[in-house]
Amino acid sequence: MRAADRERLIVDEAIRFFAERGFDGEIRELAIRLGIAHSVIYRHFPSKEALIERVYQEVYLSRWSPDWGTLIRNRALPLEARLTGFYLSYVAHVFEYNWVRIFVFSGMKSFGITGRYLDLVRREIIEAAAAELRHDLGLPDVGSAALSEREIEMFWGLHGRIFYLAIRKFIYETPIPPDLDAIVRDAVVSFLDGARCTLPELSRAQASEKSI
Repeated sequence: MRAADRERLIVDEAIRFFAERGFDGEIRELAIRLGIAHSVIYRHFPSKEALIERVYQEVYLSRWSPDWGTLIRNRALPLEARLTGFYLSYVAHVFEYNWVRIFVFSGMKSFGITGRYLDLVRREIIEAAAAELRHDLGLPDVGSAALSEREIEMFWGLHGRIFYLAIRKFIYETPIPPDLDAIVRDAVVSFLDGARCTLPELSRAQASEKSI
């Protein structure tokens, strides 16, 4: 087998292995599943951490669409349409056994995958969406008033509500509705209904605090 093909085989099986066993799984166990000596794996990846980093690249960064941030910021579309479009695409990309389980296992074992990925989500999606909601409501932009943690948490709440469906399916192994498109649309509409009432009051409170 060519070295590139063997490396591809190792990575593909490592993704399945870590998704099933978590990061407590040993390289020797992975080698047994592959039918090779564990030293062969170390020829391609000098450490377990290096293999996990490759898994991160394959499972997370390769599925991240640069179009998502662009969509969130596209003011030619209503904000509801932008958020709905993003979450429909996000669900299609990440509601998958390996993705969800590796994400959760990483969070429990502090391998950094979860934190790094959530930093990307916050920067490219959460903060961008919070800024767009301000614009939608005619409130001060982030250049004149920085986003507050309360604003950020409002959007994490929406994100968490949708992602929890994946947790239920792939971690708790309980049924979820078959029509996720309708669930996503409902989540976005109900979020915006509440946010449009809450954010102006929050903005006024922040302005009052600064004036004192």
